[in-house]
Amino acid sequence: MTYTLFLFDLDDTLLDFRASEQLSFTRTMRELGLRQPGAALFPDYQAINLDLWKRFEEGKVTKDFLKVERFRQTFATHGLELDAEAASRLYLEALPETVVLVDGALRLCESLAALGEVGIITNGIDHIQRRRIASSGLGGYVSFVATSEACGYAKPDSRFFEYATRMARRFSHDETVIVGDRLDADILGANRYGIDSCWFNPGKLVNASLARPTYEVGGLQEILSTLRMSQAAGSPC
Repeated sequence: MTYTLFLFDLDDTLLDFRASEQLSFTRTMRELGLRQPGAALFPDYQAINLDLWKRFEEGKVTKDFLKVERFRQTFATHGLELDAEAASRLYLEALPETVVLVDGALRLCESLAALGEVGIITNGIDHIQRRRIASSGLGGYVSFVATSEACGYAKPDSRFFEYATRMARRFSHDETVIVGDRLDADILGANRYGIDSCWFNPGKLVNASLARPTYEVGGLQEILSTLRMSQAAGSPC
């Protein structure tokens, strides 16, 4: 099978969001005046943020609510009287300036852009994600960016994938593959939309979900050879 459209999740697939998140959070806490900028708060912030993003993907909260609420809950947990709205603004300003690429991301996108079309599919905030892509150096290889904020629906909703694939120059279910790190968003979304998928699993996690990836890799450097092997064999492995 020959793929001509490569749809990539952004955070923790092409960009190391965890590294960027911690740098941005630390900078934000420092600008808010904390003497020890965020080390004790960050694990709680991560847990609260993850829960809110899951609720967003389930349609239970809005993105505008999420952006401020994650800081409000974190500050309340630690008994801090800090401005959650100011924290949200400072954090979002810092994110595009603290971009960290996952190893091999630039070379992979360059190689795949020469073979077909590369698109980004992300549940992130539209203008922030676009600025982060521009800062990363990936922009020259990316044909389009589809965000849940612009679409109105989030992965794994099939309406998000319909929105994203309409941006492509040419789309065929059989010639498209989605690459992402999240089984519950990227891979399950691909399953529901009838597209092949590649689970980026550097942590070698066990798949105990209902999502079924077509391929699984531990590093981005494995993706090109994995797809080429499947094409040589005439069918997905």
